[in-house]
Amino acid sequence: MLLLIQNGTVINPGDGTEAKADVLVEDGKIKKIAPQQKVKADRVVNAEGCYVMPGFIDLHVHLRDPGQEHKETVETGSQAAVRGGFTTIVAMPNTKPVVDNADVVNYVHNKAKDVRLVHILQAGAITRGQRGEELSDIEAMVEAGIPGISEDGRTVMNAQLYREAMTLAVKYDIPVFAHCEDANMVKGGVVNADGAMEKMKLAGISNAVEDVIIARDIMLAKDTGAALHLCHCSTKDSVRLVELAKQEGIRVTAEVCPHHFTLTSEDIPVDNANYKMNPPLRTKEDVEALKEGLKANIMDVIATDHAPHTAIEKGVGIKKAPFGIVGLETAAALTMTELVEPGYLTIMQMAEKMSYNPAKILGLDKGVVEEGKPADLVVFDPNKQYVIDPAEFCSKGKNTPFTGREVKGMVLATIVDGKVVYEK
Repeated sequence: MLLLIQNGTVINPGDGTEAKADVLVEDGKIKKIAPQQKVKADRVVNAEGCYVMPGFIDLHVHLRDPGQEHKETVETGSQAAVRGGFTTIVAMPNTKPVVDNADVVNYVHNKAKDVRLVHILQAGAITRGQRGEELSDIEAMVEAGIPGISEDGRTVMNAQLYREAMTLAVKYDIPVFAHCEDANMVKGGVVNADGAMEKMKLAGISNAVEDVIIARDIMLAKDTGAALHLCHCSTKDSVRLVELAKQEGIRVTAEVCPHHFTLTSEDIPVDNANYKMNPPLRTKEDVEALKEGLKANIMDVIATDHAPHTAIEKGVGIKKAPFGIVGLETAAALTMTELVEPGYLTIMQMAEKMSYNPAKILGLDKGVVEEGKPADLVVFDPNKQYVIDPAEFCSKGKNTPFTGREVKGMVLATIVDGKVVYEK
């Protein structure tokens, strides 16, 4: 089957080129990139006025499947992913049961193959049941195809056990995805510890809760040589710590989520749990540091931490509601609106942070628009303005703080393995 994407501007972060061209796809691969191709294709996608970019790769997604399918399933999560322009996603292991063995890994991977929409890579838990007491069967999960290990949702507080896990990660050449939160310092916190939240009389979570574990994990990565990826960084000092680690030659990468570079604690309405996430929304100073860190390429990746919950769960107020918001269907627009339009990032940097760098971290031959490479692509209209409406989401989760927010930038088509799996 021949697919022709016409009249778009191709963005290739592999070599930094931006050029008006058609992209011809055959048998799941990019066959030719050249202007004004005269080909009789089986299907044509008109990309006039749009960017043709490598498909987005999300290193941080909660699919809730198995065990919490009332919140999300592999199928609905896949639909949300392709609507958001994502062609590969990494699923976190804090499901019920926890993904701490090869059988659960195979369950998710097999279900993803049946759905056949997006590439899903299931991460493995670091410890059994995420209890922090003994390591999971990491070797068996590697054989089953995990892209990395993570205790996301929790932190392995036992540093020696975590060091052993990092040593195994080096052995099997996989990254460690770190949820940086000192459990002993949280003490029931639900929002950022600052003046705005004190007025709401809600228990706070300080920046140190995150920063202390980031520093520890960086030192363990230095000690073991592990490839450490820091999830959902939210503080100004996280940027400084990552910069220092890179200067030392430590193998560390870091991600920032759209909600953390868009909103502050001051934006939280009274008792609206759709603004409750972990880490919490921080201060303007933190937000500016994250933006500058992305601009300076200190922070490598934009990821969503897509975390669906039901309306009932989120409707009980900030104190009692679970942490987390959905993000797959808003990430690209928020990145364009909050980072590219104001000049923090170029469109090339957006492609680097949403496609190229995640691919490198995972060791995938993706994240580029080049002849002979897999045809995982997104057609993105940078000028389309609209208002975010969660009623239109494909995800079961509608828990977003961005309801009614006007944004710029829309995914018009998503192509996975040469097949159009979403078109607006």
